[in-house]
Parts: sequence; C-alpha cells; structure tokens
Amino acid sequence: MSILTIVLVVVALVIVWLIAAYNGFVRLVNRTKEAWADIEVQLKRRYDLIPNLVATVKGYATHENAAFENVTKARAQALGAQSVKEKEAADNMVSSALKSIFAIAEAYPQLRAVESFTKLQDELTDTEDKIQAARRFYNGNVRDLNTKIEIFPYNLIAGMFKFEKREFFELENEAEKQPVKVQF
Repeated sequence: MSILTIVLVVVALVIVWLIAAYNGFVRLVNRTKEAWADIEVQLKRRYDLIPNLVATVKGYATHENAAFENVTKARAQALGAQSVKEKEAADNMVSSALKSIFAIAEAYPQLRAVESFTKLQDELTDTEDKIQAARRFYNGNVRDLNTKIEIFPYNLIAGMFKFEKREFFELENEAEKQPVKVQF
C-alpha cells in the first residue's frame, strides 16, 4: 500500500465519522424536540381540564373566588409560556393553584360524590402521570444531548455546527415536587 492510499483511507474514515457524529447530534436534537412536544401536549391537556374542574368545584364552593381566580390566572399564564423556564414557572403556579382547589374540595364531602368531579379527578391523575413520564423522557434526551455536546471529540463538532445545550424541565422547590393531590 502506498502512503497516498493510507492517507485517503484515513481521510475517508474521518469524513465518515464526522458525518455519523453530525447525524447523531441531529437525532438527539430531534428527539429532544419530540420530547418537549410531548410535554406541551400533556400540559395542554391538563390546562384544558382546569375550566371543567373549576366549574364543578365552583358549584359547591361559590365563596372561594380568590382560589378560582388564581387557577384561571395560572392557566392563562401557562398557556402563554414559551421557554422551558417560563413553562417551569407556569407549571409550578398551576400545580399550586390546583392544590388549593383540591383543598377546597376536601371541605365539601358532597362534591367528592359527584360523578363529574370524580371523572375529572381520574383524568387529572392520568394527566399528571403522563406529564411526569413526558418530563422524564425529555430530561433523558436533554441529558444525552448535553453529554454528547460536552465530551471530546464530539464537543468539537458541536462547536463547529453550533449545537447548543438544552435546559432540563425541573420543578422549582420541594413543595412543588409533590404530586397534585387528587385522591380523597
């Protein structure tokens, strides 16, 4: 073998590796986008349940207007949030507001017997589980992407093609890490 052949083989291997590494980044970015879309779908589902929940509870606890206004305000802010940090903050507000609604509902035993309220509880429980799963899927993909961006030699390719690290979707504080109580 001549030196020219060896050099061509090495150059070809480097090019193939660069292509594979670039495609790996593209796959991770797309999986991260898909995972974020899953979170948004589940959060939207949760936000769509809120007006029905408020209307059901409001029928039994008409004097709790401040709590109902907080839930409505938190929902509106959540629907308008764009970035990961904004979504985190809005999600935390919604969770707190929902906790207050369920605290109100605990004071009305007759409400817990209403079929529409129990169906909403079940839907919200299912949605919370799906949000948690979507959050784990997203954070796993972000972890993989961020790790690949940081390790050598992939960090060189990430820098060349301007692949950027993503933010994790996390809960703000210990109180918010507790699930929304929907069981009575």
